[in-house]
Amino acid sequence: MSSEPLILAVETATLSGSIALTRGDELIASVSGDPSVSHSNTLLADLDELLRQTTVKLAEIDLFAVAAGPGSFTGLRIGIATVKGLAATLGQPVAAIPTLHAVALAGGPAEASVALLPAGRGEVFAQSFSVSADGVVTALDEPSHISPQKMIDKYGSQERVLWCGAGALAQRELIESSAGGKQWQIAPGAENLAQYVAALSLRNFKEGQVAAPDAIQAIYVRPSDAELKVS
Repeated sequence: MSSEPLILAVETATLSGSIALTRGDELIASVSGDPSVSHSNTLLADLDELLRQTTVKLAEIDLFAVAAGPGSFTGLRIGIATVKGLAATLGQPVAAIPTLHAVALAGGPAEASVALLPAGRGEVFAQSFSVSADGVVTALDEPSHISPQKMIDKYGSQERVLWCGAGALAQRELIESSAGGKQWQIAPGAENLAQYVAALSLRNFKEGQVAAPDAIQAIYVRPSDAELKVS
């Protein structure tokens, strides 16, 4: 029997969302969601279908992993609540992975990468990283919620940048027009972000950096719309 943990990773921070089942660093199966359908309508059904197809039982899962944000407020709540419930019922640990870390890992190795996710109203969640060839993701600054122009103002002086994530693809025209001869690249989009959540959770698992389900909280980089209306 393999000594590598069986990991179920859930990512509902993005509109499409995704699920991945891995044994250590080996991807067993994955499901990518539909951006036009709410995670609340599909997540449990997709989880059930993934387990049915792989004949894996929930009781066999060693570690649950979840993208903890930033991202869609509603999506994060659904994903985190689902993972916390499953893990608590089965008495298993959870690894909460910052979404932008997974986006950076999905983009590939780079001395300087900027992970971007759409944040609504044309703005982005942004954070800078270095990503090693063996998958070590190191944050170079704190995540921010900024306009695309402020994103360029913040990171545009760097000679080499790998722009990653759905936010980079959405802002491709601005990034390309702002490059000014610098060695900037835009990484292809990741079809299944959950598998990178799983990869980061494996490292956490091996380093003992996992938590009890009730300790997991979402990472919010900006106030919710309801909070903005009150303030």
